[in-house]
Amino acid sequence: MAAQIIPSYDAPGAREARVIYFIDRVLTTFDRDKQLAYTQGLKDLQHKTLQLFPGGKKFSALTSAQQIQLLTAIEQTKFFELVRVHTIMGYLSHPEYGGNHNQAGWKLIGFEDEMTFDPPFGYYDREYNKGR
Repeated sequence: MAAQIIPSYDAPGAREARVIYFIDRVLTTFDRDKQLAYTQGLKDLQHKTLQLFPGGKKFSALTSAQQIQLLTAIEQTKFFELVRVHTIMGYLSHPEYGGNHNQAGWKLIGFEDEMTFDPPFGYYDREYNKGR
């Protein structure tokens, strides 16, 4: 699901950013209370997969177009919203939390992970910049 929410086109997507590792970590730490929502949501996803594609055994075995069709059918559900939010969080979070591998998300939005930043130019830093 995450790979369809943030696909890999011109930049690394959720798969390359290893978003699923972030989601695994989230479900065992600060969003532990969402485990049941995932368990039920995945059961519902399986049921919807079999309903829409009787020959399909599981979501991951569907073609990309079929996956998108299925996700479109469930996009108004709480489960889809939960996965979508976790996917975005994992794509843009600090890599130490399991996602954003090689800072894929940060590179996409132009975020630079620096310890210090030069203050912006303006009247309030005039005195500070005189000493440089």
